[in-house]
Amino acid sequence: MLNLSIIIPVYNVEKYLPACLDSVIYPELDGYEVIIVNDGSTDSSPAIAAAYTARNPALFRLITTENGGLGHARNTGLEAARGEYVQFLDSDDRLAENAVPEMLEALREGFDIGIYDCVTVNEAGLRYGYNSGCSREGCFTLREYPELLFQPANACMKLFRRDLFTQTGVRFQNRMWFEDLSAIPLLYPAAKKICSLRRPWYIYLMRPGSITNSRNIDRNLEMIDAVNIVLDYYRRICLFEKYRAQLEYMSLYHQLITSTTRVNLLDRKSPVQDRLLADFTAKFPNYRRNPYVRSMSPKLRLLLFLIEHRQRLAINLIMRLNSFVKGKK
Repeated sequence: MLNLSIIIPVYNVEKYLPACLDSVIYPELDGYEVIIVNDGSTDSSPAIAAAYTARNPALFRLITTENGGLGHARNTGLEAARGEYVQFLDSDDRLAENAVPEMLEALREGFDIGIYDCVTVNEAGLRYGYNSGCSREGCFTLREYPELLFQPANACMKLFRRDLFTQTGVRFQNRMWFEDLSAIPLLYPAAKKICSLRRPWYIYLMRPGSITNSRNIDRNLEMIDAVNIVLDYYRRICLFEKYRAQLEYMSLYHQLITSTTRVNLLDRKSPVQDRLLADFTAKFPNYRRNPYVRSMSPKLRLLLFLIEHRQRLAINLIMRLNSFVKGKK
């Protein structure tokens, strides 16, 4: 049995695909496979993927589907995977040097989910930031560390025992923004051992066209759908009340702190901000009593106050100042 399946969805990324595929090639290693899912690309990406597969047939498998979006491509890769573990790699990103050998070694820990870190770079290859996959060190369960629900839900910053997807039936949503948030937290209750590995294995490329930069403002409303999927799932498995405080704060952070400020930066007059706020307050009218809300940092408390009182210009100025300080011009 293979130890690891690396799943790479591909859609019109001819500029970035070679670097991505190069980052997973280790001729001296066995025990892993790379599944490339061509999601109906119309550029030269399929030819690039086919060339790599022809040169490395023992490593790469190429699957071609009609365009169905990132979630569909990931699900296709999951169904084809033969490894005990799976790892998702977006085709405009890459893995760090020696990441694959180190991942294979880490699998000996026997975790259900392994969480690692991410280095963000710009198109010039300059380091842009460092993102920790989890604030807590060591191994734990969701019961032992319910604040895991606040940690980044990024699928690409985790190793998953493939059986988790089989046992839970969890799959990624098709053609939906925030597909990671709507899927990954659903796996946590079934995981008997979750380990924070603290290794910078993932290299994330910030480029025009990402969700962070996109001007398709209305699609930020899909955050509501993603959050509702998580809430409904925890209700269905009778864990909503157990984790109510964490789920409430998770919803607040994603719908208000993250999505509202992102929309504001793109268009501070957009009514999408009102819809995000109205939906959240309808779901959680007593959120001000939440212990995590009451213990937020001064910066987040200020942002929440401004969002609640629709102080759009002030939000915009604060976020632009924050971006300037971080060098995100």
